[in-house]
Amino acid sequence: MRKKIVAGNWKMNKNHQEAKELATAIAEGANVNDQLVILCPPFIHLPVVQQIIEEAAGVETAAQNLHQEAKGAYTGEISAEMILSVGSKYVLIGHSERRQYARESYELLAKKVNAALSAGLIPIFCCGEELAVRDAGDHEDFVKIQLEESLFHLDEAEFSKVIIAYEPIWAIGTGRTASPEQAQEMHHHIRNRIRIRYNQEVADNTSILYGGSVKPANASDLFAQPDVDGGLVGGASLTPENFMPIIRAMD
Repeated sequence: MRKKIVAGNWKMNKNHQEAKELATAIAEGANVNDQLVILCPPFIHLPVVQQIIEEAAGVETAAQNLHQEAKGAYTGEISAEMILSVGSKYVLIGHSERRQYARESYELLAKKVNAALSAGLIPIFCCGEELAVRDAGDHEDFVKIQLEESLFHLDEAEFSKVIIAYEPIWAIGTGRTASPEQAQEMHHHIRNRIRIRYNQEVADNTSILYGGSVKPANASDLFAQPDVDGGLVGGASLTPENFMPIIRAMD
């Protein structure tokens, strides 16, 4: 049975005190049952956020990125072991901003997925298309290639540990909005590709999150779609006033 998940990606936001206050508010107010809330603060805040949410049932932390090597002379990078050492169990891999600004390739992302799984971290693998790809009608093939090149080398047992987050980049900051039906269409496509590569059971048990400008106003409609298992939330995760209603929309 796949799990309902809401992950909050804080990106490069919040100073130390602000991070403590936000994590405390979420830990005290989340009150989740069978669902899962994952907070993705900047690296520097991971230890304190992990400490704050330690006793909060159903709340975990994730790193926003990791290096593909286990250790070495990589100034400014973070390894899987470092993430695990502060108690985090999850890591974002392949976020659209990493693909765009850091030019992360399919091959590099595959190595990062391998590094995470080898160390015992659970990858939250991000995929999704830009506006030009969507307008050309090539969005399904584009996402299929992202999955094939960076995830589908995994065997069934390895892949079964992965969470997928679909980000329609064309619906983030463009003035265009992805409808719940468009979200469902792509999530169904992703699940079908998993079924073809592995089997129906693996497909049915894979959590696929939606990451296209999730807000309190649209969360319930998005999460009601049969193949949408929650959300990867950006800006709306930065305040309890916006994030808590999104968490409650999972019920």
